[in-house]
Amino acid sequence: MVGRSRLAIEGSCGRQLRAPRHLSDDAAMNDANTQPVRYMDRTRRYYEAQGFEKSYQWAQHDDVPFTALKRPLAESTVGLITTAALYDRVESDPRSVASNATAEPPPRLYADDLAWDKRATHMEDLNSYCPIDRLQELAAAGRIGRLAERFHCVPTEYSQRRTIEEDAPEILKRCQADGVDVALLVPL
Repeated sequence: MVGRSRLAIEGSCGRQLRAPRHLSDDAAMNDANTQPVRYMDRTRRYYEAQGFEKSYQWAQHDDVPFTALKRPLAESTVGLITTAALYDRVESDPRSVASNATAEPPPRLYADDLAWDKRATHMEDLNSYCPIDRLQELAAAGRIGRLAERFHCVPTEYSQRRTIEEDAPEILKRCQADGVDVALLVPL
């Protein structure tokens, strides 16, 4: 944080992001454009509307330890994981982990089949949910060692069992094959 402002944040590239000057911190926090998307409440309502007997149970893992980096970030290989897909899938498509080269990022990724607030956000800015260009800039500036040669798309799965038993081990296997030291998960 910079100063006492809750809205001034120094990004990893050293740029400061601030609320518009005409708004005080309190006014900016109450501005309609800065209100958080209540996705947990929306998910609960969605499950109730679908007729599920009990509300969605959010995963909680109290036993996951913090792991310090083995080398400085400036010497580390950074892996990128997104919840977007490489193709325009439909809800009934089987979901699986996918990977793509970071050297030539696709012009866009897809997530229209997922439940997210499509009025409050969009997928036009690839770097907002798959920041390949920004990570390559950080590597060129020496802030990270390098970006892994592939990025990975993990399916947004409503089955915690499948996520834990299938998708997470597959992502781990691919990150290890890529020599990833630290992974950045950017969910949509």
